[in-house]
Amino acid sequence: MSSPDATLSSKGGALRPIPMLIFGSRWLQLPLYVGLIIAQGVYVVLFLKELWHLFAHAFDFSEQQIMLAVLGLIDVVMISNLLVMVIVGGYETFVSRLNLQGHPDEPEWLSHVNASVLKIKLAMAIIGISSIHLLRTFIEAGALSSGKSTYTETGVMWQTIIHTVFILSAIGIAMVDKLSNAAIEEAKQAAGH
Repeated sequence: MSSPDATLSSKGGALRPIPMLIFGSRWLQLPLYVGLIIAQGVYVVLFLKELWHLFAHAFDFSEQQIMLAVLGLIDVVMISNLLVMVIVGGYETFVSRLNLQGHPDEPEWLSHVNASVLKIKLAMAIIGISSIHLLRTFIEAGALSSGKSTYTETGVMWQTIIHTVFILSAIGIAMVDKLSNAAIEEAKQAAGH
C-alpha cells in the first residue's frame, strides 16, 4: 500500500518533487512537538517540587499561603493541559493522524479537531491560566495597603486589563469562527440546490 506522501507525489504517473517536498515539510514540526513533550516533563518535575514544598510546610503555612501554593499547583496543571492540547491537537492537525479511533483514552475533542477548534481551545486554556494568576494576585493584593505585597496597584490594574483582553480576544476568535462556519454552511447549501 502506498503512503499518503507517495500518493500526493504521483499524478498520472509523473513524479512531482516540489509538492512532495512542500507536503513533507510538515515533518519539520516533529522536533517542536518532541520539545514540548520534554517541557511537559519539566512541568511534572516543577509540580512535584511545589507539592513537596507544600507538604513540607503544611503546618507552618497560613491558610492564605496554602491557598496560594495550591493555586500554584493548579496553574502548573493548567499549563500542562495547554501543552497536551498543543502537542496532541497540533500534531493531529498539522503533521499526521494519530489514528486513535476506538482507543478508550481518545480525547473527545480530538475527533473534530481542526485549526479553528484548536485556536478556541487554546484561547480558553489561556483564559483559565490567566484567571488563576489573577486570583493569586487578588489574594495577595489584600496586603497592598500594608506594603508587604509584591504587587502594586498599577500592576494589579494591568493584570486585570490583560485578562480582559484575553477574554475579548477569545470571544473575537469564537465569533470569527462562527461566522466562517456559517459562511461555509451557506456555500454548501447553495451548491446543493
